[in-house]
Amino acid sequence: MPTPFPFRVLIVGNGVAGSSCALELRRLRPDAHITLVADETPHHYSRPALMYLYTGQLRPADIKPHADDLWTQQRIELVQNRAVGLDPTARLLHLADGPALPYDALLLATGSVSRRPACPGQDLTGVQTFYNLTDVVQMQQLTQGISRGVVAGGGLVGIELAEMLHSRRIATTLLIRDGHYWAGVLPPAEAALVAQQLVENKIDAHYHSEIAEILGDANGRVRAVRTTAGTELACQWVGLAVGVQPNLSLTAPGLATDQGYLVDNRLQTNLPGVFAAGDCAQLRTPGAGQVAIEQLWYTGRAQGQTVAHTIAGQASDYQRGPWFNSAKFFHLEYQTYGQAPAAPDGAGRTSAFWQHATGRHGLRLYFETDVPHKLLGVNALGLRLRHDICDAWLRAAAPLAQVLAEWPRAAFDPEFARQHHAALRASFAVWLD
Repeated sequence: MPTPFPFRVLIVGNGVAGSSCALELRRLRPDAHITLVADETPHHYSRPALMYLYTGQLRPADIKPHADDLWTQQRIELVQNRAVGLDPTARLLHLADGPALPYDALLLATGSVSRRPACPGQDLTGVQTFYNLTDVVQMQQLTQGISRGVVAGGGLVGIELAEMLHSRRIATTLLIRDGHYWAGVLPPAEAALVAQQLVENKIDAHYHSEIAEILGDANGRVRAVRTTAGTELACQWVGLAVGVQPNLSLTAPGLATDQGYLVDNRLQTNLPGVFAAGDCAQLRTPGAGQVAIEQLWYTGRAQGQTVAHTIAGQASDYQRGPWFNSAKFFHLEYQTYGQAPAAPDGAGRTSAFWQHATGRHGLRLYFETDVPHKLLGVNALGLRLRHDICDAWLRAAAPLAQVLAEWPRAAFDPEFARQHHAALRASFAVWLD
């Protein structure tokens, strides 16, 4: 990397990847001139917490991980503008307004954009996606005083939108394309626990169903949706939650892309001095157990910190470690670790599932079929687990006997919560014979 003084670094996007890179780079290179280019908000905020703004459980200030004057304190320049083009030969970033910005190193941290289903009627008032802070404001306005909403999408955002509507006593229908909730991620037993939450909270779930058409009234406002099953559902608001895709709106001559910006293991694109991290980055050669595009908060942070080291001249490969994710389906908490596929893939791997009689707690352990049954992954529902313990088990390929013997160490339940250690050990004991 060229290192003139001052060393000029541009970061496009102040989400978790961009802000993590900026802060880590400031620590590593006190002399660098770091500029954040962002057209959304002047501060970094937590996207996973957006639903709680709508439900009233959090205030706008509560979703900010840092003080508003962080960039000033860290001598990081904020340019609130939209990046519209990149000249890799002259090393210039072009903006929607104002002069182009020169750079020695450039990080693309442009995040994701919402997908939209292929159906007519999406331009009607009352139809929207949900990804950023602007979407929260729009949803607050569009759902004011309505009685019915329809959410299309059987994933994390879909159930969040259903819970948000439920918090305001808006009757909600959830359209799920597959035969059970989040079929590409959850096995049927886990999905059944989520389905129970939908029933208890009076969410009308339609399986094997998608939006075929969104219907409007004479004023251009949504009045109903017609599903692929031929059902017409009256509503005044429609939430489209069919996933996200990398935001590739910033392009450059010769910049290699596929679904995302293609990067090597050090998160460098094919253009000199240009990197990508977070939701928009696609690994050319993912490591074992990795996927090419990792759109999670903690992977965005890790990628931002990794690329900061490379930009600062301390090049290192991105190493995610064991997979981890967590969510909350109404009152049911969910954690997953390691290799936890929705369906068995054979190849010397299997799983076993324990479920409490109430249907409010479930645990699936994935492990090798050969003795000593090394742990491969975990799905936990209604059971809080300690991340450091599960992560250590997976990194060490701990045998099932060790995992069950040490299980009380992994429990992170609040005081006076019921424990299930004995039942868990009894359920999985057949694999210890």
